Amino acid sequence: MLEKSWRQPRLLHVRRSRRPREWTAIRILQGKGLTTALVREKKATMKQHSVERGSGMAASGALLLLVLLPGPAAGSEGIVLAPHRAVYEMSLVATRGGSGVTAVKGRMVYDLTGSACEGYTQNMRFVTQMVNQGGRTIITDLRSSNWEEGNGKRFRFNSSQFRDEKQTEVTAGDAARTNAAGEIKVELTKPGKKDLSLSQRVYFPIQHSIALIEAARAGKATFRADLYDGSEKGEKVYDTVSVIGRKRPPGNNRELPPVKNAERLDELAAWPISMGYFEPGSDKTDAVPVYELTYLFFENGVSRKLFIDYGEFAIRGTLKEILFHPPSKCDAKR
Repeated sequence: MLEKSWRQPRLLHVRRSRRPREWTAIRILQGKGLTTALVREKKATMKQHSVERGSGMAASGALLLLVLLPGPAAGSEGIVLAPHRAVYEMSLVATRGGSGVTAVKGRMVYDLTGSACEGYTQNMRFVTQMVNQGGRTIITDLRSSNWEEGNGKRFRFNSSQFRDEKQTEVTAGDAARTNAAGEIKVELTKPGKKDLSLSQRVYFPIQHSIALIEAARAGKATFRADLYDGSEKGEKVYDTVSVIGRKRPPGNNRELPPVKNAERLDELAAWPISMGYFEPGSDKTDAVPVYELTYLFFENGVSRKLFIDYGEFAIRGTLKEILFHPPSKCDAKR
């Protein structure tokens, strides 16, 4: 049984100005997404190229989910998020012209431990099975482990991608705010050694989640932030725009399919969130997001009704299992 209220995404017109923050209309579920440069060969070859690229997009985009699955506690007063292990079943919702994708299914397991005192550890594994029109199956497997200091001064990340059981990519690095101004230095160790410098305004994943909840509680309709999460070989800072929907009062979880232990969400408020990831400095007219994530975000940090739009295809994530870990001593005192 799928999450209640899921429907085929509607095509909505969006008019954007030169900067994403100046959107004059909002597309909640549907997006143009990332345009794939297909090889100009036979049609079958084009579709094969597209579905293989799509499998890579699914794996890379999965790292971005760490932003919508935040840590167990926050540095802001009154925001305490729940450490938990959640399992989501992933399935294909829609495909668009030339994608070559006929089926997608998979599972994502997200596990979080830690606290504001000891830092937050996020472990995720996202396995997808994608089938093209020729019947070929491609299996992608993304594994990631991140740690973020409670005060947001340091972020360590490590991820590996596999395709058909063969490792295709590995990324590892350490990012730290090195001075009073908060400027960030990144030391990448895999796939090769490289140093980066980032602006002090950049958010790490846990910081971003905390700030997003603060914005939602304050009644803001949008939240924009530069985000660094170690994706794209650790070299990408995304310009993100989050559209925050109307607050849903406690009791909303009861309208969704029952999941063992999820009744803990019954007394919590939640917000529908639609987050677009843009290339840095998206000044071009009609800029479109690289990825779009939509989800129902509970005030304790748990997410349900996931929807990921890669442009060429879109998938939904349905919560199937959830286990809440005991709070740390640090959180218990808050």
